[in-house]
Amino acid sequence: MITLGIETSCDETAVAVVQDGFTIRSNLIASQVHLHERFGGVVPEVAARAHVEALNPLMEEALEAAGVGFADLDGVAVTVGPGLVGALLTGMAAAKAISLAAGIPLIGVNHLEGHLWANFLTHGAPEPPYVALVVSGGHTMLVHMRDLHHHEVLGQTLDDAAGEAFDKVARLLGLGFPGGPALDAMSREGDPRAIAFPRSMERSGDFDFSMSGLKTAVLRYVKAERAAGRDINIPDVAASFQEAIVDVQVRKTLEAAEKTGVQTVLLGGGVVANTRLRERILAEGEAAGLRVLFPPMDLCTDNGAMIACVGAALLRRGDRTKLDIAADPNLLLAP
Repeated sequence: MITLGIETSCDETAVAVVQDGFTIRSNLIASQVHLHERFGGVVPEVAARAHVEALNPLMEEALEAAGVGFADLDGVAVTVGPGLVGALLTGMAAAKAISLAAGIPLIGVNHLEGHLWANFLTHGAPEPPYVALVVSGGHTMLVHMRDLHHHEVLGQTLDDAAGEAFDKVARLLGLGFPGGPALDAMSREGDPRAIAFPRSMERSGDFDFSMSGLKTAVLRYVKAERAAGRDINIPDVAASFQEAIVDVQVRKTLEAAEKTGVQTVLLGGGVVANTRLRERILAEGEAAGLRVLFPPMDLCTDNGAMIACVGAALLRRGDRTKLDIAADPNLLLAP
């Protein structure tokens, strides 16, 4: 089975060809960072227009790199949500056209499920149950996966997502865009215990998260230091802020695994590229007797391979998506 995967939920145009669900034949990404960095964040209309320009050439390149043509495809999988509606529509229009012209099934994929299945491209076929931590620019949540394609959301952020918080604090510190990688790099030069930022909802007794109070604490600290005429130790601020987020995410993930009785923890989403989160969850998870899985760096961020992986699994169980499906910018994980 050969599946084409298309991902255009935000600011990365991504196309991949995957064989038999888990073997990547090609996986290409056209970044838009240079278009959005001057704005300090993703501009939806700019993103959608860039997808239109990049998608067709990228599909041709991905098919050529995989050594296949449209006639060799068994299905085309595409992200249908959540995400920016204009960006989603671009990828969906291309996938629908391919489905209709080539006479192959269309498979709509949830972007968040794609991030979880990115693990299986590296670690092999899934063997649920799991507890999964999804951390990205738009989402922070803990999910219990009792079986494939079935998700119970145990808790989620009540305000900002982790990736959004990283970007906003990075902008405050003058670290540029995208902020997450820049803040991660800067934090390696700082002391994570230098500043006692709050651990929001760390012991709330549930699995929800909150980032807004922590962001405000960083802002107040920076303003107070500047008002006092003191220089800001940016590496210390970055490291201390990052540690406050990671402390809560690791604690709640391990507590969720204990409560549900699972032996395996998955991580998915762009923030999983954060080196401190990977280091802490791996060490503390293994100390608790858990198997901890996360994708390699190139599969943490948005990519077409993860969409093709989920699409192939849905195709195998007989799922098909109608051509009149609409983009859903607020799509939830299937219960």
